[in-house]
Amino acid sequence: MNAGKLLDVCGYAGKLLIENGAEIYRVEETMVRLCKSFKEVQEAESFVISTGIMLSITIDGVTHTKVLRTRSKGVDLNCIAQINALSRESSTRHFTIDELHERLTEIAHMKHYSMGQMLFFSALSASGFALFFEGNWTAAFYSFLIGMVIEAVTLFMNTYHLNNFFINAIASGIAAALALGIHTLDPQADMDIMIISSIMLLVPGLAITNAIRDTVAGDYVSGVARALEAVIVAVAIAAGIGFVLSIGMKGGM
Repeated sequence: MNAGKLLDVCGYAGKLLIENGAEIYRVEETMVRLCKSFKEVQEAESFVISTGIMLSITIDGVTHTKVLRTRSKGVDLNCIAQINALSRESSTRHFTIDELHERLTEIAHMKHYSMGQMLFFSALSASGFALFFEGNWTAAFYSFLIGMVIEAVTLFMNTYHLNNFFINAIASGIAAALALGIHTLDPQADMDIMIISSIMLLVPGLAITNAIRDTVAGDYVSGVARALEAVIVAVAIAAGIGFVLSIGMKGGM
């Protein structure tokens, strides 16, 4: 058996899970299960944090280890579900290393939602939050438009792999500027509701949830790291909105 190739494939599965928002325990469990699906593997151990993976397997009394660095972050629950299903299937069906790699590659390149769908449903979410926060239909309509713009800007900046802090700061600043401009043209539109409902698209809900789950599961390093990530995103959102509103209020004065 090619131990290096097996480590590459199982490490790739773990990397896909982390980069798509999976919890740490799920990543470790999935990689170990995939490794142990091969009868030649006598022992498999993994150690994962939110920015890296360490995976080792023992074959014929010799231990082989691989270290991976993870960088990009995103949310794709379908990708996580597909890899989990593959790891469970590997427990009952024997895959070759090449077959595993092929399946993982197919999962990684699955067709996602179109840009139009993402823009529409992001905008719809923003308008829904406007109504949830007791805004009127006017605020909901404008929040729909602002949410669409925010999503378009975020998708555009993500194509250049910009830092998350700057992406969230710029997107929230644009949201505040649009809300301020709309309120100036239409005083009936509640500026606060428009800002709050539109920036809900940027709030790191998954990072907060995973931080709590990782901490409860005993993965304190990853829990703290993800909690800090959520705090940084919150600071970026506040900075973007605060900067634009401070300029807008001074200009209005």
